Amino acid sequence: MRTSFHKERTPQYFHDAKDVRVRTRTRALSIDRAKREVRVRDLATGVEEDLPYDRLVIATGSVPNKPPIPGIDLPGVITVTDLHAAIAVKDKLSRGQVNRAVIVGAGPIGCEMAEALADLWGIETHVIEMADHVLPGALDHTLAEMVRVHLEEKSVHLHLGRRVTEIREKAENGLLEVMVSEESPIAAELVVPAAGVHPDSDLARRAGLLVAPSGAIVVNVRLQTSDPNIYAGGDCIEIPHLITGKPVYFPQGSLANRQGRVIGTNLAGGSARFDGTVGSFAIKIFDLSVASVGLTCQSALNNGFDAESVIVVQADRAHFYPTHDLIYLQLTVDRKTRRILGAQAVGANGDAVTGRINTIAASFPGKSTIEDISNLEIAYSPPFASALDIVNAAGNTAENILDGLSRPMKPEEFEKCFLVEESTDCLCLDVREPAAAAPFVKHFGRRWLNIPQETLKGRMGEVPRDKRLLLVCGSGARSYEALRRLDQAGIDNTVNVQGGVSVLEKSGILKTEKDEEGQS
Repeated sequence: MRTSFHKERTPQYFHDAKDVRVRTRTRALSIDRAKREVRVRDLATGVEEDLPYDRLVIATGSVPNKPPIPGIDLPGVITVTDLHAAIAVKDKLSRGQVNRAVIVGAGPIGCEMAEALADLWGIETHVIEMADHVLPGALDHTLAEMVRVHLEEKSVHLHLGRRVTEIREKAENGLLEVMVSEESPIAAELVVPAAGVHPDSDLARRAGLLVAPSGAIVVNVRLQTSDPNIYAGGDCIEIPHLITGKPVYFPQGSLANRQGRVIGTNLAGGSARFDGTVGSFAIKIFDLSVASVGLTCQSALNNGFDAESVIVVQADRAHFYPTHDLIYLQLTVDRKTRRILGAQAVGANGDAVTGRINTIAASFPGKSTIEDISNLEIAYSPPFASALDIVNAAGNTAENILDGLSRPMKPEEFEKCFLVEESTDCLCLDVREPAAAAPFVKHFGRRWLNIPQETLKGRMGEVPRDKRLLLVCGSGARSYEALRRLDQAGIDNTVNVQGGVSVLEKSGILKTEKDEEGQS
């Protein structure tokens, strides 16, 4: 409600500083396009009047989705639609009326709500999501598993691949009972639906403006609606996706602000364009930062691309710099054109994570390829980056894969082959130093062979030739070199596990050394 210089944003402020007349507590009822008038009602007095316009802007935003769940309207089920709903939730929490809460949906709103309830208020928090992983629109399975592990470490109870079938009120104690598919009911004092939003386009629809099947208002690159005298922007419109070329509904405050500038320029006689979005996204969940841009691998496949995912792990600063931490970065690339289709990253240092994703996002309008990413110039200094940045390393890794120099194995494929099915045809060859490999050699026995990469040339006789070798190291770099060495020796029944042990541990596929010691 205040500016950066602490000036309250009142109607008087807008009038004095901007020469804009703001009318609060006033509802727009209808648009008469023929007369160029908007019918409005003063909510304090009930008086209605018609406001004439030369140009009109619709910025009605979005409204939360309300899942068609029986019992969704019961007291204690609160969809956070506005400030009043948020205050209602806070009041219940501050009065000690909530011991357990259920959130429906593990998208951005659901994850942020889970953090607030579990961390700030200490509430036992359950999140129910129909997809098989969290943040399904922003992340593919591997990086989403890292977020899942982190949420569970923070005592958030996740119920993935499940649906809420009904919400009941238990008369004997006033609790709500949340019925979950394939699970026992969950009793809670608070249920928060967090199933995303949809455009608030009813005013535009009733005015006869063109509205898409998604419910969003259709606009051109100048953000004009089907009526050239009416513009629209923000969370009520759909815009082109710059990778697929298809219309997309992507509600983001950053897009709305930029669209406002374009509309203002055009209203003032200019000719500004808003060409579309690449879908940049960022969120902080407890101690983990998550960012993405473009298409996930699954979304790319659904859109007809010949998509391949590439996972790399590297320090976000020089490895010798004291505050460095790992970034887990995944690229989605098109095999045919070698074009970058998307990127997603997870890490502890949010500035480093978002910086890499923003760098890749800036290259998308030019339809950048993996070669462009490999040679992208990134400012270097040890406190900020490695001499060869992770973005460059991701491009290099993608080149190796698409050129047939590396045969990658996805972490989930490793889990299925080595852990779930425990295939006798597979053997894990760990090329790290003995101290790092020892806990896994001890746990898996003969199925986990350790030959350090720098000794591999002289120990080829120890490498089994009748097994499929799953090569691992800390991040995937040394195991790639080992794969090339083995190819030279005629041992090509090998794959390189993407991201190495770092990814396998971070996503919960393999236990860390600390966990292993705790279990023993």
